[in-house]
Amino acid sequence: MLGLLSARQGGFNEPLTLRRAESTRRVLNLELNKDRDVQRIHGSGVNTIDIDPIEGKYMLSGGSDGVIVIYDLENISRKPQYTCKAICTVGRSHQHSHKFSVETVQWYPCDTGMFTSSSFDKTLKIWDTNSLLPAEVFTFEGTVYCHHMSPIATKHCLIAVGTKNPKVQLCDLKSGSFTHILQGHKGEVLSVKWSPRHEHILVTASADSKVRFWDVRQAAGSVIVLDQHNGETAKSSSEAGNTAHYGRVNGLCFTSDGLHLLTIGTDDRMRLWNSSTGVNTLVNYGKVGNESRKSLQFTVSSGCSPDFAFVPVGSCISVYDIYSGQLLTELRGHYNSVNCCIFQSDFQELYSGGSDVNILSWVPDLGRIVVEEEEPVGGLQANLNRLAQCAN
Repeated sequence: MLGLLSARQGGFNEPLTLRRAESTRRVLNLELNKDRDVQRIHGSGVNTIDIDPIEGKYMLSGGSDGVIVIYDLENISRKPQYTCKAICTVGRSHQHSHKFSVETVQWYPCDTGMFTSSSFDKTLKIWDTNSLLPAEVFTFEGTVYCHHMSPIATKHCLIAVGTKNPKVQLCDLKSGSFTHILQGHKGEVLSVKWSPRHEHILVTASADSKVRFWDVRQAAGSVIVLDQHNGETAKSSSEAGNTAHYGRVNGLCFTSDGLHLLTIGTDDRMRLWNSSTGVNTLVNYGKVGNESRKSLQFTVSSGCSPDFAFVPVGSCISVYDIYSGQLLTELRGHYNSVNCCIFQSDFQELYSGGSDVNILSWVPDLGRIVVEEEEPVGGLQANLNRLAQCAN
């Protein structure tokens, strides 16, 4: 760190270099925080969590008991030991609560005045945060597994919804109606994600082993169907034979820059794809255990070099170097399977929810050093010598 600070002070490194190096150091030192608790509200497993992208202060959680909770993550007391309190709850006794398990929650990308939730009760609800009342309710024919709003959209207000029905449905917040139906999958849709780079590009993953890219401006079908073999096998077959995994595909996550896409399947494999061309980069992550029959919420870091993927595997969270495939560490603290995790990029912290009813916080332990930092080109002493010459 001292070497990087000296190099920055001397003008040998750009500000972004120091920021990325410190962010990376913090992520590599993540440990379970024994001083910070998250108030336990859920009566059964935590399925999904989300942190608001505006302030990074409020966290949503949804559980298999149908309960939705909003937490304040800020430490107002300034004491080392504190508890993240629940500031409001949509409990079982709430008139408009979900009847069954909540599978996905998401903050409105522009402010904290609204959030969304979807459930096994076949509904997607749009909530007013201040009144804790649903402003709109969309009802579907089949079980709802997932939904997602674009984090960057300015020309549409569409929510993509994946259900037991193979058809992906798009709900328009402006009109309060269904606007599009995307047909192509042959099995239940387990995960949907909008591109953080192109607001009209949507990716969907299904139990039919396929991952499809859609441009919602086009009336035609999917623009890309990912092929794990990059077209090297079954060349005579049509696009219909392309599969991303050998099992169900139940997890999707874009890298922070949107240039790559990570997918996870029940074949115990994670794959990295070029999101522009749909090419499998063939990064080998080894066996990534995945026995989930539902959508698996994993996450990636932001602002690090390299970036990292945090993947729930059993009762631990595996941390991978995205571009080399190396397993760097495993975060252990849950007593049962981990269902979801979310990265807080402002402070390089991680939050995870599991079937043990707990939400755990993982923060950098800066008292230990995992890796030696590389000195700037020429070494610290050489840079100091240059500074001395400039002073003379």
